[in-house]
Amino acid sequence: MHTHYIATRGLRPLALALGACLLASAANAQQPAAPGAPPATPPPTELPAGLPDYGADKPLPELGLIERRLDNGLTVWVLPRQDGLPKVDYVLAVRGGLASDPAALPGMSNLLAGLLQEGTATRSSVQIAEELQRLGASIGASASSDGLFVTASGLSSSAEPLAAVFADVVRNPAFPANEVQLAKTNALQGLKAMQAQPAYQANRAMGRVLFGAHPYGNTLPTEAAIAGTDVTGLVAAHGARFHPERAMLVIAGPVTERQAMALAQSAFGDWRGADTTVADVAAPDYPAGPQFVLVPRTGSVQSAVRIGRPAFDADDDRAIPAALANTILGGGFDSRLMRNLREDKGYTYGAGSSFGLRAEGGAFQAQADVRNEVTGAAIGEFFKEFEQMRSVTVDADELLRAKRFTAGTYLFQNQLQGAVASALASNWVLGRPAGYLSSYVEKANAVTAAQVQSVAREFFDPKQQSIVVVGDAAVAEQLKTYGTFGSGE
Repeated sequence: MHTHYIATRGLRPLALALGACLLASAANAQQPAAPGAPPATPPPTELPAGLPDYGADKPLPELGLIERRLDNGLTVWVLPRQDGLPKVDYVLAVRGGLASDPAALPGMSNLLAGLLQEGTATRSSVQIAEELQRLGASIGASASSDGLFVTASGLSSSAEPLAAVFADVVRNPAFPANEVQLAKTNALQGLKAMQAQPAYQANRAMGRVLFGAHPYGNTLPTEAAIAGTDVTGLVAAHGARFHPERAMLVIAGPVTERQAMALAQSAFGDWRGADTTVADVAAPDYPAGPQFVLVPRTGSVQSAVRIGRPAFDADDDRAIPAALANTILGGGFDSRLMRNLREDKGYTYGAGSSFGLRAEGGAFQAQADVRNEVTGAAIGEFFKEFEQMRSVTVDADELLRAKRFTAGTYLFQNQLQGAVASALASNWVLGRPAGYLSSYVEKANAVTAAQVQSVAREFFDPKQQSIVVVGDAAVAEQLKTYGTFGSGE
């Protein structure tokens, strides 16, 4: 593995110039056309003639992944790296994340993850921080809908003592009352900042619209949930989720299989779970038919628009063709939605779409924040682009650009050792096989225009889309064309 360095001298003036150009472009995109002016010309999508052919994608390094299991049921994946930096990465994932939180305490997993390194049965938060500083290492944790992830990174020469601290944080968090209160105070401040933005209300309402009463639709925190989280609940949640047979450990770095398994055995070999185990998340019972919700936000000068419908789980065969279809529709700055709603119409600074896929289900969603007076027109443009994807086969050049963007982004994101370890853990939580990471680019490059159109026909049908709008009540008149909108909160 070779490390490339880029000279930074002289880049600051260039960055400032580019920033000025982007700001000017954004400002110009928001200016309505003068009466009688010719329609805006979309930016060219074709490259100038005479350029050399695209170079071949550089594949991910051969993983050489070794899959093992400890006697207590802990899955261990070893990722040997002998030609990289002298650095070791640990990732421990457990199944049971935000969707496993109590219905009255959405978002509790975020607090749980953040508090893991704030004190254990034998170490205070200060002692943990000092020990990590001495080792030149770091520990972090996060939550997704389906899992909790704890990561550690440090020099390979400190692999053993780092593994000991890492295991203590994973297995023995104490959730000290003072640390819990501080975390709750910080979380409440963060939530209030989120609530000031219409995106929070839009995403919360859209979750309920897409998933109904299923916990996938109830993962954003509330003030009541933060207030209701306590030490007892956190201890119980940790005990129910952190079981070796429901967990997997990735060890990546300049280690042999034997060394890695010795580290795993020393740190986690005697780990036993609590008597209680969190229930598995069931597949969603999706709401029947589209729903239409207007969340009033008095005085708002913009409408937060969300459009979407249920989809499929992360391990579905349609996932990679859907990624290509979404890249073309709304997955990048050169996407059709961005070119239409931003560059051509000037309705918004940004419009996009995504497939949010989870272990047991998923959803397609498109979104933009638009000026009040064009709320209805913007929805119409979304549907126009949806229908175009369904009715007209994507041409070879646009599909090739989408493949290169999708593959290139994926390769770029997974070049670093720690990123690969985290991606493997995330795929495991989502139910994807160990080889998913290595095979992704090859499968993406093999997607056909017919597969893209098949996804579009199934998931981009305007008649099957639910719509959520957060904005001033006066925009209701513009929405009547699309359905009967109920009031949300």
